[in-house]
Amino acid sequence: MAFWRRNTLVERERHVKANARDYNDKFSYTDNHIKTSKYNILTFLPLNLFEQLQRVANAYFIVLLILQLIPAISSLSWFTTIVPLLLVLLITAVKDATDDYFRHKNDKQVNNRQSQVLIRGSLQNEKWMNVRVGDIIKLENNQFVAADILLLCSSEPNGLCYIETAELDGETNLKVRQALTVTSDLGDVSKLVDFDGEVVCEPPNNKLDKFIGTLCWRDSKYPLDNDRMLLRGCVLRNTECCFGMVIFAGLQTKLMQNCGITKFKRTSIDKLMNTLVLWIFAFLICMGVILAIGNTIWESRIGRRFQVFLPWTEFQSSAVFSGFLTFWSYIINLNTVVPISLYVSVEVLRLGHSYFINWDKRMYHGPTNTAAVARTTTLNEELGQVQFIFSDKTGTLTQNIMVFSKCSINGQTYGDIYDEFDQKMENTEGTACVDFSFNPLCDRRFKFYDSSLVDAVKLEDPAMQEFFRLLALCHTVMPEEKTEGHLVYQAQSPDEAALVTAARNFGFVFRARTPETITLCEMGQAVAYQLLAILDFNNVRKRMSVIVRNPQGQIKLYSKGADTVIFDRLDPSSEDLMYTTSEHLSEFGGEGLRTLALAYKDLDEKEFEVWMEKLQFAGTVIENREDRLAVLYEEIEQGLKGATAIEDKLQEGVPETITCLNLADIKIWVLTGDKLETAMNIGYSCNMLRDDMNEVFVMSGHTLLEVQQQLRSAKEHILGLSRVGSAGDVEKSDMFADSVFEETIIAEYALVINGHSLAHALEPQLEHVLLDLACLCKTVICCRVTPMQKAQVVELVKRHKRAVTLAIGDGANDVSMIKTAHIGVGISGQEGMQAALASDYSFAQFRYLRRLLLVHGRWSYFRMCHFLCYFFYKNFAFTLVHFWYGFFCGFSAQTVYDQWFITLFNIVYTSLPVLAMGLFDQDVNDHISLRHPSLYRPGQQNLLFNKRQFFLCTLQGVCTSFLLFFIPYGAFSVMVREDGSHFSDQQAFSVTIATSLVIVVSVQIGLDTHYWTAVNHFFIWGSLTLYFVILFALQSNGMFGIFPSHFPFVGTARNCLSEKSVWLVILLTTVVCVVPGLVVSFLRIDLFPTPTDKVRHQLQSRKRQRPQEQNLRQSRRTSSRRSAYAFSHQQGYGELITSGKNMRTSRVSTARSAQRTQHSSNWIENVLKRKNEVSCISDESTEAPEKSDRT
Repeated sequence: MAFWRRNTLVERERHVKANARDYNDKFSYTDNHIKTSKYNILTFLPLNLFEQLQRVANAYFIVLLILQLIPAISSLSWFTTIVPLLLVLLITAVKDATDDYFRHKNDKQVNNRQSQVLIRGSLQNEKWMNVRVGDIIKLENNQFVAADILLLCSSEPNGLCYIETAELDGETNLKVRQALTVTSDLGDVSKLVDFDGEVVCEPPNNKLDKFIGTLCWRDSKYPLDNDRMLLRGCVLRNTECCFGMVIFAGLQTKLMQNCGITKFKRTSIDKLMNTLVLWIFAFLICMGVILAIGNTIWESRIGRRFQVFLPWTEFQSSAVFSGFLTFWSYIINLNTVVPISLYVSVEVLRLGHSYFINWDKRMYHGPTNTAAVARTTTLNEELGQVQFIFSDKTGTLTQNIMVFSKCSINGQTYGDIYDEFDQKMENTEGTACVDFSFNPLCDRRFKFYDSSLVDAVKLEDPAMQEFFRLLALCHTVMPEEKTEGHLVYQAQSPDEAALVTAARNFGFVFRARTPETITLCEMGQAVAYQLLAILDFNNVRKRMSVIVRNPQGQIKLYSKGADTVIFDRLDPSSEDLMYTTSEHLSEFGGEGLRTLALAYKDLDEKEFEVWMEKLQFAGTVIENREDRLAVLYEEIEQGLKGATAIEDKLQEGVPETITCLNLADIKIWVLTGDKLETAMNIGYSCNMLRDDMNEVFVMSGHTLLEVQQQLRSAKEHILGLSRVGSAGDVEKSDMFADSVFEETIIAEYALVINGHSLAHALEPQLEHVLLDLACLCKTVICCRVTPMQKAQVVELVKRHKRAVTLAIGDGANDVSMIKTAHIGVGISGQEGMQAALASDYSFAQFRYLRRLLLVHGRWSYFRMCHFLCYFFYKNFAFTLVHFWYGFFCGFSAQTVYDQWFITLFNIVYTSLPVLAMGLFDQDVNDHISLRHPSLYRPGQQNLLFNKRQFFLCTLQGVCTSFLLFFIPYGAFSVMVREDGSHFSDQQAFSVTIATSLVIVVSVQIGLDTHYWTAVNHFFIWGSLTLYFVILFALQSNGMFGIFPSHFPFVGTARNCLSEKSVWLVILLTTVVCVVPGLVVSFLRIDLFPTPTDKVRHQLQSRKRQRPQEQNLRQSRRTSSRRSAYAFSHQQGYGELITSGKNMRTSRVSTARSAQRTQHSSNWIENVLKRKNEVSCISDESTEAPEKSDRT
């Protein structure tokens, strides 16, 4: 609320001075303490009560409690309301406090992390929460960055350092940051103590890829940009240590600015319940007014004559005032149409459903020992109504770990294994791996299953050796050899690491590099190559090349890149091999592999010298330098020979899960920080994008007008007519037409949009066009998006589509959208636990989402809806008997039932059977739910519990109450006892109605139950038994002897229920109440069967047959999409390597290696004679995949 907001001035510019806390304190910058929790000790009670009172029912019960405290109008004791109300508030408060406790615990863990801070001339360990703006801190290798800091210096040459930004953008590739030249030599603490530079920069914001500032030091100014900054959430990699100056701290860091706020989430059923409670309250007032008017009329015409027998109280001055008091009395008597026990039961059901999720062994991930966790208990039924899923890519859909799997070399494929009948076999946990013991430098974690490739390498097949030599030379990987033979590769992209590791295991070990040389260990012999040039990768070229001189003096160009660009540059003599390799690549693409082509070329010495002079000249030109370099690269990369491929393997079960969710009419949007082509490739891998789609629209405009035109063109293409107004505005009639047309589109389209275009598309004048277009497409992929943009996309759908949204991710960059969506799901992955801790549900693998929604979500929604329908039915049937009785008791607010029955009806007599139904009922089992995803659709369409269903169940309750009252009333008017006397006492009438009511609602719940368990039987029969036991006990001689004033009706139940005619009345009432509903149910199933009815009929017809497993067939990825090389690459690494700025002193003696160069074989000559070509494939995967549970 407004009075809670802090009155702070808007910061327009930030001034930060190093080592000057007193100076920086003048600006009242926030400290480094973070807070993701909602409450503290002081605010918990008021805030939690405020949130709970947003439920209209809770406020309604408090009003009733106040009314019950007024003796003149209350015929019921106040404790019948306050005890259940306090119980509901307490249970909810405990649950909310528990959830917030874990947030506090996580905050404390993060805030108490240790960091080395330069204080009073020395480095001291300080908690993160105590780090202040302007402090100089030291970071060591593999440490998280504590705040947004300006890099001052590092242990690497030229002030370089390497960071991993997985928590920010989901990318695991290393990125380079470089300190300013003037500060890069401040590596000594004594120098840093004297550093007093002042930074003037932009105020805190959420733009992760932008920073503008200036460093003022020693009377000079130095520009600062994002390449000088290390942001909170990054991890320092491959760098011994570095020093930085804190610019933004705590909640003002860019990571926290993107996290959003923790919102109070309520389900659509909760919101509907608020509306229904208002309707019921209005209905209650109407009944109260009718009965009050009746009382006024009765008192004025009849009651006046009975004042001697029934004198008015001192408060009753007139018949009108009597009617006024009667109105409030009936409001209290009839309040059980919405009993407080309903909300107690709802909380118990939600808690039970949460435990079912936690206990589900099929959502337990053995390799990581991670079980599914329901971190909230308020959203379970919402899981059965999801229409949009927003998913991160990296770590959520993919595994982020790559290993070499298959290759195609010289027209021959390797990597598949065959049995004795020459039939292809699948790799399993028991499949024997290739023995690499011949290579002492191999990576023990590397696994390969086709021994024929190793045999070919051992036989010194020239094509094989050339293939792996290319993999070992053409890359930008940096090796680190801390001890002899223990190599660690630091790659800017995981596919490069996979390829170099493969070459290492097959005997071509990349050992060391300098700006001028690359040293390999080829089959045990050291060979040094002179590095002449690196033709760097960029998104336009989609390839990289290296030019090297081998020990024999020959100059070779090795190139790798997307197969489409490599094939275009092959020599015509390689045409036949290109077609063969292309077929192999298509086969690999069909298996979901990223594909990559390798090629080489022999260069003439003179030709190379001329080209090198042109390159050196182009490198010195200021204007159009990049264009000139691209032309030169293109010139020398012609006439290549060769080809290959690599995979970005999805998490296990991702394509099957996505296919199944699509069949359930759930739309899946991918929101990722990765590059456009990376995201598109994953889309093809998991069948979200397919070659047979009618169109894939790629939005890449850089201006508002460009994006507007692209969106309009795509929408017009789909709709086939121009209905988009000027400036991107959409008329309301068009919006309605689009939503209808959306359901009738047969063709399949996909939308891919990058972050720059999305920023414009989210502007108010274009957001409707974006949303309409996205909803007309089967697949939507947003790439290069910031965490805040992810949240904005989710909010856009929430605001305009009014659909239930679910966001799933695994990194800190996903926290914002997880908090924004109706339901947040965190993957307990390799990027940390931030997403899981901020989520409502968490588990280890994306494939578990299928079971969470189609089984647990669907069951929770089904159970909750049937529970609510039955609860309203039985309470209307129970309560409205008082309404009918009012017309026969002079509208005196006299109750039909005794007070003990009213108190115990919802708490004891009928609570357990309905809880059992709400906890255990299921229309079909989990296998059928997964086998028939279409059964999920009723939840999306809100068919099982809505205003219409509420009206029908309350109508049934009203009719039942009418029959419950008038059948015994009519029978009692003509019925006599066995001794001939009349039934004239009101208590016998009350017992008859009460017994009929309990039996009718018990029979009805038995008919409504789809799945019987021992618990259901026990609760239903037990409740009936308990009713009769309590009834006879309360009206026994013993209770009257102990509490005569509280239990005055001695022997009523015994005398009444001993009459056969009473049991006939009870039987007649039960049959008449139940049979109409039964007939309607049979007719509905017969004439208007639902999808569930049809499935259940099929199951019953095959009940005697042996059950057959009919799981969804594994979705084969048939895409021919192959151009997926190096999507994690960044331009500039080649220049960085050749400049030598990132080089350390080699720990391996290159001189010793060079002495053995003369023993290397003349394999190049053999390759030139045979003119063989080279091709390869790699595969990204984790360790042997966990055996998937069959559902």
